[in-house]
Amino acid sequence: MSLPPRWLRRLVIDPAVVIGFVMAAVALPLWLLVALVVSRLVPGNWRILRVAWFLFLYLAVEVAALITLFALWLASGFGWKIRSDPFQRAHFAVFGAVLRRVVASAQRAFKLDVALADPPPQTVGQPDRKPALILSRHAGPGDSMLLLDFLVNGYKRRPRIVLKDFLQWDPAIDVMLNRIPAAFVPVGRKGGESLMHAIRDLAGGMRSDDAFVIFPEGANYTEGRHAHAIRKLREIGRPDLAERAEDLQFTLPPRTAGVQAALDAAPADGGVFFIGHAGLEAFLTPGDIWRAMPIDTTIAAKTWFVPAEELPDPADLESWLYDMWSQIDQWIIGTLAETAEPGS
Repeated sequence: MSLPPRWLRRLVIDPAVVIGFVMAAVALPLWLLVALVVSRLVPGNWRILRVAWFLFLYLAVEVAALITLFALWLASGFGWKIRSDPFQRAHFAVFGAVLRRVVASAQRAFKLDVALADPPPQTVGQPDRKPALILSRHAGPGDSMLLLDFLVNGYKRRPRIVLKDFLQWDPAIDVMLNRIPAAFVPVGRKGGESLMHAIRDLAGGMRSDDAFVIFPEGANYTEGRHAHAIRKLREIGRPDLAERAEDLQFTLPPRTAGVQAALDAAPADGGVFFIGHAGLEAFLTPGDIWRAMPIDTTIAAKTWFVPAEELPDPADLESWLYDMWSQIDQWIIGTLAETAEPGS
């Protein structure tokens, strides 16, 4: 389904979300009672009630964000000063608050815990910190939101990120991320050139507090995507990379083009952070999540840092990226073995 024009989203869809929340709030006792009764009739530990309550909290955060963003638009002179530093800081504060509340709600509703495997190297809180590139593993439900919460609220970074354009169906994401350094690109082949342009533009404009986030795998991991990626590598005449991809058990083979574009455009002295996480491997589809509800798991996260002076030359980037991805994959295997997670 194609995305409606922006004026329609602002004048119709966004107000409809606010009205829908008001109606849900008024009917709260009724639908909570219904969810409670139905949950007792459905196998599992209060599945329907957990999902319904989380969706209500998500909608509450969504509406609070939309109202705040509308107030900022008015205060900025009907959008005149919306790109100025004070209003950019205000928008990142709203972004951080949204992430904090949504992640906390998900942790309580679905019994999730997030633990850092080790203290992050080269902690990003120093006064002389530099803009950085963040290369993250991509798998499981909500991992992008967990990563952004880690960056914004944990380390006071201002992330720059490229997203798929259909995410603008979410009103708060639509309004907020169209006002800060972010880019929405089409899905599929037609988005290739737009993606490269967005990467170069966002990575090239970073300041000291900024971090450009990229997911080199290009999509969440699934066994089907992993097999497809290996076939594609063989079809394009890269059996060497296909063999290396076959050794990856929980990650997709990384794509080099976007990483190279980001490295070429980014300030030269920031270095690269790699982010790996483990714990959501058994919950890749809505069906997986529903059957396991509550998820009741710990998500382990680990960071690797490569300083600017150790970054490879362009000719060696592909091999280096596969080496790093193999290291992340091996860490995931070891972590799942230690915690006896499903899918290990």
